[in-house]
Amino acid sequence: MTESPAQVGVLTFHRCINYGSYWQARCLVEGLRAKGHDARLLDHHSDAVVRAEWRCALQPTLPERTQAADLAAYKAKARRFVAAIEDLPRSASFALDDPRALSTLDAVVVGSDEVWNFRHPWYAGTPLFFGEGIETPRLVSYAASFGNHDAADGIGAEWAARLRRFTAISVRDANAQALVQQAVAETPPLVLDPVLQFAERVPQGAADGERYALVYGHGFPDWLAQALRRWSARHGVRLHSIGYRNDWADTQEIDAGPEVFAERVAGASALVTNFFHGCVFALINGTPFVTAPSSYRFNKVRDLAAALDAGRHIVAPDTTDDAYDTLLTAPHDAAIGARIATLRAESARFLDAALG
Repeated sequence: MTESPAQVGVLTFHRCINYGSYWQARCLVEGLRAKGHDARLLDHHSDAVVRAEWRCALQPTLPERTQAADLAAYKAKARRFVAAIEDLPRSASFALDDPRALSTLDAVVVGSDEVWNFRHPWYAGTPLFFGEGIETPRLVSYAASFGNHDAADGIGAEWAARLRRFTAISVRDANAQALVQQAVAETPPLVLDPVLQFAERVPQGAADGERYALVYGHGFPDWLAQALRRWSARHGVRLHSIGYRNDWADTQEIDAGPEVFAERVAGASALVTNFFHGCVFALINGTPFVTAPSSYRFNKVRDLAAALDAGRHIVAPDTTDDAYDTLLTAPHDAAIGARIATLRAESARFLDAALG
């Protein structure tokens, strides 16, 4: 008789109106299902979180308010996310602060994303993401992150005790490695974000038409916008902003859903971002890119670049125009691909061992 597939729940930020959050959730679930597990997102719900998500989706650059003319586009983007999320394999809905309605699962995988970030604006310190109230013989973290909660700040004893309940822990950045090591006295393995690990789950077909460089993020520093305008003029490549308004770009596509976002990255000749998953999508497509991470995302981007020998793609006010010309046109260093291949094999071994 054929053995039934393991029932695996994935606990992450799957309802965030954010391209990276959507794709890491989808890639992890689909990647686990491809490995033979019956994997589903654990569909936690909170009215307060829903309100916070929509507030952020419609006003992403507060305290600067969204232009009235852009509100319809931001609403359309959010609705496309809701529709895409509804198509993902999910459990029955349950309250974020009361998981007792969940049936016992063979395993629960917490992560990826910054599920352990004590500074997250609405998920900070949620016990569920530390396994509280979860009944399972295998409580696993995959590529979990503490986001901008720095290792120097440590974590409280009660949170450390919760981490010690995990049967297997992996993280996606060095900052999280240090925090977990402090808590459990063991250094967890570093694994790839699910989008990098299961890159085959992301559409990769390139678009036809005029060349463009994709701009992904918001709140870019003026020095970077000016450098990109000069680069655009030198190379005759238009700057196409996706997901957010960036007035220094030539074109705006605020209302793109997650599938269109993946298609636009695949079709871009270059990419500029200050988001973690902007870098990840550039890496899986081999797209020339530069990044200047915001303070909120600095730990994640810095550690990703260090892990993959991609530090030269982080630019600064003193980065020269010649450097931009190289970074936004040349193929990635071979060392990056080699490092991804090594970590992909190590990440697969971790998951196979952790989930049995």
